[in-house]
Amino acid sequence: MAETQDTEILPPRANPELLGHGAAEAELVTAFQSGRLPHAWLICGQGGIGKATLAFRFARYLFAGVNRPAGSMAVDENEPVFRRVAASGHADLLTVERQFDEDKGRYKKEIAVDDVRKIAPFLRLTAAEGGWRTVVLDGADGMNRAGQNAVLKILEEPPKGALLLLLTERPSALLPTIRSRCRLLTLPPLEDGIVDQLLSRRHPDMDAATRAGLVRVAAGSIGRALDIAKHDGLALLAQFLTIAGGEPVDWPAAHALADKLSSPSADESYHAFTELLTDWLGRAARELGRGESDLTERIHGEKKLIQRLARAGRLEQLLEVWEKVTHLFARSDGANLDRRLTVISALNTVSAALR
Repeated sequence: MAETQDTEILPPRANPELLGHGAAEAELVTAFQSGRLPHAWLICGQGGIGKATLAFRFARYLFAGVNRPAGSMAVDENEPVFRRVAASGHADLLTVERQFDEDKGRYKKEIAVDDVRKIAPFLRLTAAEGGWRTVVLDGADGMNRAGQNAVLKILEEPPKGALLLLLTERPSALLPTIRSRCRLLTLPPLEDGIVDQLLSRRHPDMDAATRAGLVRVAAGSIGRALDIAKHDGLALLAQFLTIAGGEPVDWPAAHALADKLSSPSADESYHAFTELLTDWLGRAARELGRGESDLTERIHGEKKLIQRLARAGRLEQLLEVWEKVTHLFARSDGANLDRRLTVISALNTVSAALR
């Protein structure tokens, strides 16, 4: 991949722009203006499409008071309320999310119960500025049972003037009683044109072919596209598939790739690669099942590989490969197994299907 210049990426609380979710914004504005704003919202959708950006945008809108914009939630960046929310300095806003584990160098898998338990006393306080006490609970599906029960108690007896915004990629991971007490707001994936537009802004020097490949694998998520770009995920996947499809397999290259992905500094690259590989295997199986011959390549060379599988009539075998590789990566993460051996095992499995 050609080197690209990466412009600054604003965190959701400081992002003044929300693209692709005008309908959701209108629903929130209408609910507020009706005077019957539900005290809890469950904002759902895949990762990286703007759920948190929408939540903080709504919080700013509520806090703006007399400076509240008409017809939208776009509070001006120069307004003091915008700057205070962006700096995590608004007294009536609490954000609860997974914390970063300094020892492991990544975010924890669960939201700490103690952090969730801060919500109830916060919401019961009188609003410091006479408006709404608002909590943004980002990644709500990361709460364990104790955390969810703590939230449920709040939802059963919500304080006056309190608003709870729960953001989740997996609403099914939440207790049914939590889901039933929230107004559901589902955000759709972003259109490809929006993902392409945002990629162009973030990486203005990225070549068009690389950007088009990222748009296709992103599946409507600018967050995913940026993450794959940051860790060179497409190039890693293309290298893996080239090696797996080689006749014969270039084992020195295979071991070099495994060494690269298992290095201590490659944690995020490894996870980007494993997600892309399992997605590719699932997509290849779907293409075989539909019998499609005119495939749009997401990465260089994949069309030939899928056609090789089609000629061999190996749909059932490919489904088994997808299941085996998915299980292999999950077991490796869960048991902290040697990632080098994990990559080699995955390559062996995929290579066998292509023989």
